[in-house]
Amino acid sequence: MNEKLTMTDTEVTIKGIEALQKALGSAATWRFLSLIHGDATDYIKISQQLYQDQSIDEIYNRAKENWKD
Repeated sequence: MNEKLTMTDTEVTIKGIEALQKALGSAATWRFLSLIHGDATDYIKISQQLYQDQSIDEIYNRAKENWKD
């Protein structure tokens, strides 16, 4: 069966946020989500799942590479 048809709502959310982050960057992604999403979202849970396999150094280095003054 097609993986996209069998994903849970959480998996779809995570994949969507990952796609947004790739296209927009982290700050613009969260801004976009807050603009279109009227109800509360558990961003902590989503962030934990997005970054669960990454070290602090990996996250920091990626943020540093994408930081714009």
